[in-house]
Amino acid sequence: MPKITLEVSEELSQQLAQVGDRLPELLALSLQQPAIPAEIYRYILDFLASNPTPEQIAQFQPTPQMQERLRILVTRSKAGELTPVEFKELDEYEKIEHLMVMIKTGNLAYLGSQS
Repeated sequence: MPKITLEVSEELSQQLAQVGDRLPELLALSLQQPAIPAEIYRYILDFLASNPTPEQIAQFQPTPQMQERLRILVTRSKAGELTPVEFKELDEYEKIEHLMVMIKTGNLAYLGSQS
């Protein structure tokens, strides 16, 4: 098994000593972070949980911060400069966009019947 040597602060060293043999497990878990920040999922879930009208669903947009991050990721992707982490992030955004398109498309028939 490979060994890794790290320089850490005294405070962190004391915290690591408390976890003992669980350190490899905790390191592995820390690497399994979601591809995008949890607040993005929360934003979408809060919107859907608010029981939006079909019109609100049709008008749903990412936040300006989300739009800017997507712009950066797409630009970096086109330039072939995405890191593996950024690739996962962009992939997750694309999955969310696909889900929202499916939700919006399901509302089109309802919106048409309201005219």
